Amino acid sequence: MTPGGYGWWYVDGVSDDGAHGITIIAFVGSVFSPYYKWARGRRQPPDPAHHCALNVALYGRGGKRWAMTERGRGDLRRRPTRLDIGPSSVRWEDGRLRVVFDEVSAPLPMRVRGELCLTPAALPARRFTLDPEGRHDWQPFAPCAALEVELERPRLRWQGHGYFDSNFGCEPLEAGFRDWDWSRAALADGSTAVLYDARGRVAGQDRLLALRFDPQGQVQGFTAPERVALAGTGWRIHRQTRAEQGQARVIETLEDTPFYARSLLSTRLLGEETTAVHESLSLTRFRSPVVQFMLPFRMPRRARPG
Repeated sequence: MTPGGYGWWYVDGVSDDGAHGITIIAFVGSVFSPYYKWARGRRQPPDPAHHCALNVALYGRGGKRWAMTERGRGDLRRRPTRLDIGPSSVRWEDGRLRVVFDEVSAPLPMRVRGELCLTPAALPARRFTLDPEGRHDWQPFAPCAALEVELERPRLRWQGHGYFDSNFGCEPLEAGFRDWDWSRAALADGSTAVLYDARGRVAGQDRLLALRFDPQGQVQGFTAPERVALAGTGWRIHRQTRAEQGQARVIETLEDTPFYARSLLSTRLLGEETTAVHESLSLTRFRSPVVQFMLPFRMPRRARPG
């Protein structure tokens, strides 16, 4: 990973009954870290390994919790099939992804401890470039997957459908993009539809991906529907998606921050009414000095030398 660059591994899932949800993101070169952003202002590009974190977010019945503690290079260990960040780990074992986490939420300290096991239906081996210069890449590792979640704190256990992808870049995310909307929706035949709608920092460098991944690992593009405006958030984040016949609405806003929102949508794609996990990101907001000042209250740093 290049100095000043980033990588993240993203997993989300929803229980079969829709009552519970989870999102886990492992960051090396944490793109939303105020500490990493401040370090970029120095003479030498910073080491991504000195700005890593495992973000865990729980939703639904049994309590909502959110944890993201930034750690340093002394807390990071990388091996071909395993990534350790502090007390938590992401590993590939016997064809499945296993995440074991033991984190503490902020600003109210509550333990978030448990594990997740994601079993892919298939592993489509395709990577997509998100910008014309090839500085930002996205790779969907397991768009169609089964998920098992067992939590100790809070005590909870459930099964459902999951999703696993990764993003990599050799420059700050906000250098390449103004904002984006992303969503993934499970379809009736076990396929997953993904929409990636990114607006570049430079005019004419927008990127739109509309892809359908089937359980056998095949990938097909489809014609993206027209944009549909969604209700704004409490922080007035502008949200939009793409849906057939204009049929899209917010069921629940899971995360509402000054620069980022995660939501559940009721939408219509590829002739089906379905539920989508949706994200809106404003990197213009993220660059604001006011937002940078606020971030450490939700994202403390606990770094060992290394």
